[in-house]
Amino acid sequence: MSDYKTPQQPQPGPGTSVSGARARSVSPRPNAMGAVASPVFYWLHDVAAVTFHKARRTLLQAAILLCVLGLLLWVSIFLYGSFYYSYMPTVSFSTPVHFYYTTDCDSSESALCSYPTANISFMKNQKDQVMANGQPYRISVDLEMPESPVNEQLGMFMIKMVCYTKGGKIVSSVGRSTMLHYRSSLLKTMGTLLFSPLLLSGMSEQKQLIEVELVSDYKTNAYEPTVGAVIEIQSRRVQIYSSQLRIHAYFTGVRYVLYNFPIISAVIGVATNFAFLSAIVLFSYLQFIWGGLWPPEQVKVRVMMGDNKHIQQRKEEAKKRMERESSMKELTSPKVIGPVRDVSSSNQDDTVGEREVSLSEDAPGFYVPDEGSRDSKVSEEQDSSDVFGACPLPQESEPMLRQRPGPWMSL
Repeated sequence: MSDYKTPQQPQPGPGTSVSGARARSVSPRPNAMGAVASPVFYWLHDVAAVTFHKARRTLLQAAILLCVLGLLLWVSIFLYGSFYYSYMPTVSFSTPVHFYYTTDCDSSESALCSYPTANISFMKNQKDQVMANGQPYRISVDLEMPESPVNEQLGMFMIKMVCYTKGGKIVSSVGRSTMLHYRSSLLKTMGTLLFSPLLLSGMSEQKQLIEVELVSDYKTNAYEPTVGAVIEIQSRRVQIYSSQLRIHAYFTGVRYVLYNFPIISAVIGVATNFAFLSAIVLFSYLQFIWGGLWPPEQVKVRVMMGDNKHIQQRKEEAKKRMERESSMKELTSPKVIGPVRDVSSSNQDDTVGEREVSLSEDAPGFYVPDEGSRDSKVSEEQDSSDVFGACPLPQESEPMLRQRPGPWMSL
């Protein structure tokens, strides 16, 4: 049993050592492993390269898509803001009213020398109009008046407003009456006792704010726009702390929705612009990729159909031209009359044959047709060739007598 040797282990030769044999027996194993590992390594390398290429391409496409969507969103917001700014007029306009009056009268009297008057401009920054053309506005005046005995005894008084254009033309005039709100002496006493700390500290005053609505739905004309107004208080004993002119737009329709529901209107407007711009970009992309909205296969089929028709027409024309040329060649070539006897045995027969040919050529019944007659007989020759196309022609080995075509051949 100890002398048994496996066949896989070769015996070392006399000139070889045991270590060399062992090295040779062990060396194929790394080569086999490398041969097996190299395809796997190349496959993994290819898979990683393809995956990296796809991932990079996907990231690039996603980045481009996000940039395009961001640009479309920004353009949609910009378009909605531009529309809102251009379509919506000034909602409210407020300006202080500074009254002036003359002082050239007797100063001993408590009454004023003239009615308090103020000139108000309806131009914003001296360039743009405050009121849009055709838009209804509510114009009112706020008067801050003290609860003095003079104002209480004043009673009712008139406030008049006159609107004018750029050239000074009066386009409208309106007047309204007003007065202080009535308060009894008991109510005044109770109010003074209750608000005495505030009155003593100066945080509150005994005054009333009177709001006078001058015009409820004033509209300016596009041909004669209103640029200002003159406000006059028709009383010489009135006492006023301050005054304010207010112009507020009264919206209807789309402007009412845009003003009263700004968030919903903004979302709908931006979404509509975004959808419209996205459709334009999508159609442009399809036009760039496909060359149109229809697939390219249909366009190719239509073009090929048109080309086949054109080629078929050209083939028919070429066939007709070739038939016409062949018919012209047949007219110009000499016609075969029939076989001739074999006259090679004697010279006499040859001379006779030549004489017959010359006589046949010089015969009065034979003539050479001109070009016009040849053209006129093209159709007849084609018909005759169709009828006698099945008839066999004589062999080339047989002697033949050639003769020019004459008028009798048309029969």
